[in-house]
Amino acid sequence: MRHLHFHLFGAATPAGEAFRELVYAESSLWSLSGYSRDPGKQREWMHRADFHDSAAFFPVGDSRCRHDSLWISFAPIWLLAPFLQQLAARHPERLQGLRGVIACSSSSVITKRFAANQSDRKLVSRLGAAEAQLSATCRSLEIPCRILRPTLVYGQVGPYGDKNLSRLMAIMSRLPCLLLPANTGLRQPIHARQLAAVALQRSRQLAASGWDPMQAECIAVGGDTELSYTDMLKSLQGSLPQADPARRCRLLSIPNPLFFLLSAPLLLRSAKVFEAVLRMSADLSGFTPAHLLSGEPPQPFPVMPLAR
Repeated sequence: MRHLHFHLFGAATPAGEAFRELVYAESSLWSLSGYSRDPGKQREWMHRADFHDSAAFFPVGDSRCRHDSLWISFAPIWLLAPFLQQLAARHPERLQGLRGVIACSSSSVITKRFAANQSDRKLVSRLGAAEAQLSATCRSLEIPCRILRPTLVYGQVGPYGDKNLSRLMAIMSRLPCLLLPANTGLRQPIHARQLAAVALQRSRQLAASGWDPMQAECIAVGGDTELSYTDMLKSLQGSLPQADPARRCRLLSIPNPLFFLLSAPLLLRSAKVFEAVLRMSADLSGFTPAHLLSGEPPQPFPVMPLAR
């Protein structure tokens, strides 16, 4: 297995921080540079970066562009894709050591493709266009491209926490009860550490044997547990300390028609929010479990720690 230098984009995210920890645990095999719009203080390994300024990356003579390297991105793919394309067109010498790209998109490109509201349709279009652009640029560079489409990402890693399940727990902390449809759809949340482990395992495969540079791959990945939306909330509550106010929120199930009737006024305020409520009864699961891609044992939901 040859040595690789990782260029980690979206380093100031839960998955980015988890990936850094995994890489540092195998420091004899890997080295890493991280990039973020807000690297913060006391983080000497992280560099301030802006996808809108390709000229500022990897100046000529920078040793980071001479090593065999792999780009790992947990940043928005619609920013990464045009950035790589511009860098390849204007400064190809700065990509001379690049051996592959592993980037995160989102399962929303699948689950929201039939959305009725304009906001979600635009998101699907933006994700799909970015995936196609990134794959095309990698083909032109003759390097492999792997795109991960994670479902609901959650969890706390170091100073970084998610804004998905943490929002639900914040709502439950403020309410004495929460109405839910009696029949809710399946979910497959994935912890940021699980997502990072999948990305690192894909990196190991590249370092060990290489990939066909002309074949892109999109992988929809979720956690190791499928559970209903209601059971997901109950599991979250059960994982919290006894004194946590979110544990006291009662989850009340009412018939689906009545629930959606009561939710109808949301349509006047926000079509996007109303459709998000409708999706509570949709199955947004069936993705490849993380443990099958990472090589780690299955982990039941929720994986700790949680963001609050």
